[in-house]
Amino acid sequence: MKILHLLYESEGDYFGIGGVGVRAYEIYRRLKDRHDITLLCKRYPGAKDSLIQGLRHVHVGVESRSLTVTLLAYARQASRYVRENGTGYDIIVEEFSPAIPTFLDSYHERQVVLQVQGYTGTKYFVKYNPLYSTVLYLSERIRPPRYRNIILVSEESRKRYGMDESRGRRIGVISNGISPELLSGRPGIGDYILYLGRIDVHHKGLDILLRAYHEFRASRPDIRLVIAGDGRDRENFTRLLGRLPAETQAGIRQAGWVDGDAKINLFSDALLVVVPSRYETQGIVTLEAMACGKALVVSDIPELSHVVSSGAGVSFRSEDASALAAVLTVLINGHDLQAMGQRGREWVKDYTWDSVALRFEEYLLSVANNARAVRPQSL
Repeated sequence: MKILHLLYESEGDYFGIGGVGVRAYEIYRRLKDRHDITLLCKRYPGAKDSLIQGLRHVHVGVESRSLTVTLLAYARQASRYVRENGTGYDIIVEEFSPAIPTFLDSYHERQVVLQVQGYTGTKYFVKYNPLYSTVLYLSERIRPPRYRNIILVSEESRKRYGMDESRGRRIGVISNGISPELLSGRPGIGDYILYLGRIDVHHKGLDILLRAYHEFRASRPDIRLVIAGDGRDRENFTRLLGRLPAETQAGIRQAGWVDGDAKINLFSDALLVVVPSRYETQGIVTLEAMACGKALVVSDIPELSHVVSSGAGVSFRSEDASALAAVLTVLINGHDLQAMGQRGREWVKDYTWDSVALRFEEYLLSVANNARAVRPQSL
């Protein structure tokens, strides 16, 4: 197949890369030897069309340090690119963002698959101004159901959207995954709590985590907090960190962006992993922590419920820093963290990126083959 994937974040992106980009690269580097793959990415300062990890990257839009300007320009020019060049591909995959109005649900020259990572809903109104929040909220509610082919990363996301396969819609629920090497490491027992992910204070609940750690540290000053990751919200996070008492700041280490063996080691030596997100997809970090045999503490949103149901960790009341501090204290002082980690590792062992890529490929082939079977009848 010739696949065109509209990927609004890519390796080297000035604005950072999160789970959307990680998922795409993990899947496509496993499929690139069997298919011709082009990633249509947003232009950012310094972006150049090139081969990255053996995948063709084409950048459209404008170079700007304003994310809003960049996304809107990308939406316009990506839509134009598809309408002018789409027939040169067998199938087109669009990564959904409510901030990127491509309106490709109206494009019917080739099959378009919309991939939806998660659902934010009314939480937009807490993060953004009322006008922008309203636009995002309505876009999230209205646009996805207009597509016939949809990939969701979890059953929780399907429920959020209330989607079914009526009216000829084809839905694939295809989870995120893990690298197989994460399953082979030996978990250590360190003296730190680990947060690993994008530095986005509101989305990822980092303000909640900092307040909770300050409370927790009053009873366990021997336990450190390690923050690993990067993102465009780092300046805001640094301001919040600077407001904490000096003794609390002394217990917090910023590890920056980590990958490869450094990431595996950071997971393996952690006491436990915390995911305090206000909203989320099926977080890749939770799956990776489970693969490394680590217990987790997560917010009690539906998208993270797999952590609790698998026995790999516990949840706290979302957005409640005191509840998080209390759960951390009880868990560290009175639970078998290694047993939790082992249960998580057993649960996640079938969620490798190899198996995810095969399911993704099978879904795209089924959509493309169905289109070929139907197209002659519609002439």
